[in-house]
Amino acid sequence: MPDFDILTLATILRDVAIAEIRPRFRRLDAGQIKQKSEAIDLVTEADTEAERLIGTAVAERWPEALFVGEESVAADASLLDRFDESEFSIVVDPVDGTSNFAAGLPLFATMAAVVQNGETIAGVIYDPMGDDWVLAMKGQGAFMIRPDGGQERLTVDTAPALEQMVGNVSIAWLPPESKARVMANLAQVRVAANYRVAGHDYRLFAGGHSHFLAFNKLMPWDHLAGTLIAQEAGGHVARFDGSPYLPQHREGGLLVATDTDTWDLLRRDIFTV
Repeated sequence: MPDFDILTLATILRDVAIAEIRPRFRRLDAGQIKQKSEAIDLVTEADTEAERLIGTAVAERWPEALFVGEESVAADASLLDRFDESEFSIVVDPVDGTSNFAAGLPLFATMAAVVQNGETIAGVIYDPMGDDWVLAMKGQGAFMIRPDGGQERLTVDTAPALEQMVGNVSIAWLPPESKARVMANLAQVRVAANYRVAGHDYRLFAGGHSHFLAFNKLMPWDHLAGTLIAQEAGGHVARFDGSPYLPQHREGGLLVATDTDTWDLLRRDIFTV
């Protein structure tokens, strides 16, 4: 295994976020925000500059790593094919929740995952506004870490009855034929929220503040770090067909729950996609 220190990666994310992301928050003009595939799919100057600097720092510290950034893939889709075959990769989302960031909402994250031989071995989610990390190494638990060295081990909550469950659900990418059905089924739970930022969905879940998460669009920079953190905090993660979620998966949906019984209940009664 390459010489890897998760705190070094976490510090890189923080340093770049402080230098390139936070100074641009609520200070972007129209020319610094661009639409990609549709109106809710945006990229800003903060995304591109942060990814560039993170990539430079990663190359200096881990030159053997394939660097995969969301904006790099937008420029060269073949990078995902190289990622699927890579022995050691670092995958980055410089600004997860770009729509929130561009709208001046202080709910966005900077994320990175480390993949070795097709398996996610580390994940970091940094909150630029709260100035702390949620991170995990495979087999070593999930933790909230603060820059002053304070830390707290994270554990998922015990799920209540279905009608009292709180979850975060991304419905934007559900197939049209199942979206209405899933939305109607969600009336059975207490809260089904959508903050448009997967990084904070995973942070809430791993910290015991929600009971389930659901997504349909599976891009590695959105989910690799978060799913590892969720699992290391005790949660159960699987695609909608029950199969394990792996770095090379782009389809099949994703359901995260506090335990396998809760996952089965939610899959049967709510997410009949």
